[in-house]
Amino acid sequence: MEKISLNGVEIYPFTSEEQLLHYINQHKGILIAINAEKILHATEQTRSIINRNVGYCDGAGAMLALKQKGFRSVCKIPGCELWLKIVRRFYREKTFYLVGSKTQVIEETVNKLRQEFKDIRIAGYRDGYIKTEDDKERLIADIVEKKPDVVFVAMGSPKQELLMEKIQERHNAIFQGLGGSFDVYTGHVKRAPKWWVEHNLEFAYRLIKEPKRIKRQIYLIKYACWLITKKL
Repeated sequence: MEKISLNGVEIYPFTSEEQLLHYINQHKGILIAINAEKILHATEQTRSIINRNVGYCDGAGAMLALKQKGFRSVCKIPGCELWLKIVRRFYREKTFYLVGSKTQVIEETVNKLRQEFKDIRIAGYRDGYIKTEDDKERLIADIVEKKPDVVFVAMGSPKQELLMEKIQERHNAIFQGLGGSFDVYTGHVKRAPKWWVEHNLEFAYRLIKEPKRIKRQIYLIKYACWLITKKL
């Protein structure tokens, strides 16, 4: 599948979740969510990380830019939903390993997954507080030993991507970086209501709930200008 470059950030223009799931099952690799912020603030390091892996359209900003380039059927695939669809599709045939968040949250996540997906096989899990190289090495060694088919890492970018690449050097699997998805899944963080999500206004809902985000979201004005002037 051809990748499309937006400000040097290469994205796969998947037209459905089904297409993405089929692709990653066939090719494995590291899934990285791409939104307007990652495109606008791309650096040499972040571009390099994304471009050697599987960038997919996570936000409305990325979706609009791809549509502008002629990919009319491209769809937005929120990462906080995608990981659960990976679980739902493959939990009867694949094994899983989870890394990230606080101890309480990761334990609640594992317990909830086991309740919702009765036959799920979770090979291992741990919190995201990996403070030393020894911590990292023990984690990687455990993953190499247990050989999970799918590894979810929820630590924020680019930390989670760098860790997944380190693991991938010794164990090939389906990887996905999840940011704060475990917190959302367990109810510690509330996601925008369905109407806001469906109308691509999730960013506005977050801003209403957390006005201090204005400093972070002011970039959307610049991104909108890029879209209008077709700078992307």
